[in-house]
Amino acid sequence: MKKLIILPAVLLIIAAASLWQVSKSRTFQFFGRLVPRVETNQKVVALTFDDGPEPKATTELLQILSQENVHATFFVIGGALEQHPDEGKTIVASGHELGNHSYSHERMLLVSPSFVKQEIESTDKLIREAGYQGEILFRPPYGKKLFTLPYYLSQHGRTSITWDLEPDSFPAIASDADKITDYVLSNARPGSIILLHVMYSSGKEGMKAVPKIIQGLKAKGYSFKTVSELLATSP
Repeated sequence: MKKLIILPAVLLIIAAASLWQVSKSRTFQFFGRLVPRVETNQKVVALTFDDGPEPKATTELLQILSQENVHATFFVIGGALEQHPDEGKTIVASGHELGNHSYSHERMLLVSPSFVKQEIESTDKLIREAGYQGEILFRPPYGKKLFTLPYYLSQHGRTSITWDLEPDSFPAIASDADKITDYVLSNARPGSIILLHVMYSSGKEGMKAVPKIIQGLKAKGYSFKTVSELLATSP
């Protein structure tokens, strides 16, 4: 009798563990298109920045990108964009791409269809109000997704963008600008999507690393594109 009870419990634990791994996978989701990097023969990469926009960080980052003549993709949080609409407009006016990173930055795992719809569509509206006219790509908060979110995106022909390089995921690297730079320069390859978090005080080292990353990759023969432009280079 105990074996009959234990076996289903073990299977349930295995299933739950498997779903947890799927939920945080950068390379797989149950529905729709998911892009962690782009297959291309060209030496091109995309710089992406999550969260915000926050006024001070946005100004500093835009100055760096302008000085380096690089365009990037900003996956913005709708709530922050609503609070700082001028920053969103400035990002667009500077030639950068705005992507949707949800309205509240909640983990979208066990959520209702109506919650997903509201999170995405309210942020889309704010992105359009900022003046962005291109396809609006989506990045899941914390990279988390399971059933409801990918299903909604697939039903609306939306592309989910993750990443293949995120130095912030390693605390020992994220705490030092030189280590962030070295990690990206050592691991970047054609079609890489680089994720950095620089919008808040915890991202100061990441901000310091941005010009070093750009200059280092340029020295290796790389050029920079927005994620949409990068997708267009795929054979």
